[in-house]
Amino acid sequence: MMKMEGKTALVSGGASGLGEATVRHLAAREAQVLIMDLDDERGSAIAAELGPSVAFWQTDITSTADVTAALDFARQRFPRIDIVVNCAGIAPGAKLASKKGPHDLDLFKRTLEVNVVGPFNVMRLAAVQMVANELNDEEGRGVIINTASIAAFDGQVGQAAYAASKAALVGLTLPVARDLANEGIRICTIAPGLYQTPMMAGLAEPVREALGKMVPFPSRLGKPEEFALLVQQIIENPMLNGETIRLDGALRLAPK
Repeated sequence: MMKMEGKTALVSGGASGLGEATVRHLAAREAQVLIMDLDDERGSAIAAELGPSVAFWQTDITSTADVTAALDFARQRFPRIDIVVNCAGIAPGAKLASKKGPHDLDLFKRTLEVNVVGPFNVMRLAAVQMVANELNDEEGRGVIINTASIAAFDGQVGQAAYAASKAALVGLTLPVARDLANEGIRICTIAPGLYQTPMMAGLAEPVREALGKMVPFPSRLGKPEEFALLVQQIIENPMLNGETIRLDGALRLAPK
């Protein structure tokens, strides 16, 4: 079993939403955490608040140079890299075609770049570092966790780009688990439903309440801390590997 105490975790998108909740949860359990995010002000503030066990590196996860620099910084600041949690992503909305015209192709490409290429870039570079780790009690060397969405399975109107990107993360999970099995590195993907994130905070309270009531049980928006709790459970349970886990209160999205 991989315990979090003394381990080092990289969290992309760690300056807000599900990523921030994950950073706080891991830090509270004595893990060392590197926040990787574009938001320098917010990321630096969280690191300063949480103390010396948490650091920040401004990172564009689609950039090999940025991710390499973040990994180098993490290795200098902390002894090794044990955990990667990819939470960074974007969620544009656009229909494939309408009276306004076709879906913007550059928007589609950008969504795949951030939501698929970015996490893949972090995974491939961090996994090389993990391979050098000493084996733990379960003969493991590291854990990778990606964040998809239930839109990967129940994509709604206007979510073609977003759903495709999240479905790609789901599709990556098993082959990457097989790629890394001999190295003792596990990977799982979490597919959250509707959560109290900054994106939701921009909606009116009646709208948020209506969305929460769509969830069978518990009939509310998910709490970011509940996402972070599943991150902990994946890290600590050695049999969780190669799987995508829906975390959605049994919600199945309607077309719109």
